[in-house]
Amino acid sequence: MLNLNRAQILGNLTKDPEMRYTPNGQAVANFSVATNRRWKNTDGTDGEATEYHEIVVWGKQAENIVPMLKKGNPVFVEGRLQTRSWEGQDGVKRYKTEIVADNTIVLGSKNKDYDPSPKADAPAKPSVTPTENQDEIDIEEIPF
Repeated sequence: MLNLNRAQILGNLTKDPEMRYTPNGQAVANFSVATNRRWKNTDGTDGEATEYHEIVVWGKQAENIVPMLKKGNPVFVEGRLQTRSWEGQDGVKRYKTEIVADNTIVLGSKNKDYDPSPKADAPAKPSVTPTENQDEIDIEEIPF
């Protein structure tokens, strides 16, 4: 029997990401993404609900993506669901389900602090000059 554990979300960062390193030097970033759902109730009023998703990004992807992320940025995240458990200081067992990201794409970033210039040890990347016909992705125009 085949198994599939995939999650895809498109939403906005609820806070700036937190970056840390494990004792063996592995980079790990954590952030939260909010997604909204809207509908019409049977009485014609609008309904809305917000879900909050905890995201974990590991390794080079974490180091590369964190400088581009700021609270409010629209972001697309694709990965797998993982649930962790631990015992709190009060002795109660706690659980947390997260999305461990395989792909993270910042959409329409307006982060003024992000410096896209390559680091001294990074290989040079070809530059792309925007033209009049290239527009920034508008998150409201994505049909899902």
